[in-house]
Amino acid sequence: MGLFDILFPLKCVLCRRVLEDNERHICTSCRQDAPECEIAKGKFPFVEKWCALWYYQDDVRKSVLRYKFGNRRSYANDYAALLAQKLKQEYPDGFDVLTWVPISPIRKLTRGFDQVQKLTLALGKELGIQPVRTLKKIRHNRPQSGISGPAHRRANVLGAYKAVNPKALWNKRVLLVDDVITTGATVGECARVLLTAGAREVYAGAVAVARHDSKKK
Repeated sequence: MGLFDILFPLKCVLCRRVLEDNERHICTSCRQDAPECEIAKGKFPFVEKWCALWYYQDDVRKSVLRYKFGNRRSYANDYAALLAQKLKQEYPDGFDVLTWVPISPIRKLTRGFDQVQKLTLALGKELGIQPVRTLKKIRHNRPQSGISGPAHRRANVLGAYKAVNPKALWNKRVLLVDDVITTGATVGECARVLLTAGAREVYAGAVAVARHDSKKK
């Protein structure tokens, strides 16, 4: 073990415990106990199928917030490695296009980076696919997290995105990446724009998804 490893040991992306030599990305305890999203339930508008690593709660929620607002940009590599494993299981035939849900220029300036783009770039390395920018956010809407109700969320993102690379989409199976899916309004609107631009099918992949059933803690 080098000095760097001693001073900056690898930690679990969820609970932040120092990882053992045989652990990668998350600790054994979190691998067993984290709220894994095993089966994609529910249908999001215009999305053929979707999958996520975990439900957005407890240590998962804290982890994503650290990534977005706490300068834990290295989490993108951890999330990507884990999400790639799940995507390969769920979609063995792969995809033609890998793209992401973009944030607005104002939000990127405030945050310092586009967290979903960074995640997708890391995911592309894991999957062996070069990500392609296919969407541009053309309207700086309110954050979805501050809006209640699926109808209001859909209205908030309506017309907020524009396709920027239609030739790359024509008759293609597209994987659309986001960090967190709540009601599905954002991925649904992005999928609608991609399909209108010529995509054949749009699938979604995310780090976490909000739980809306009785098992939510």
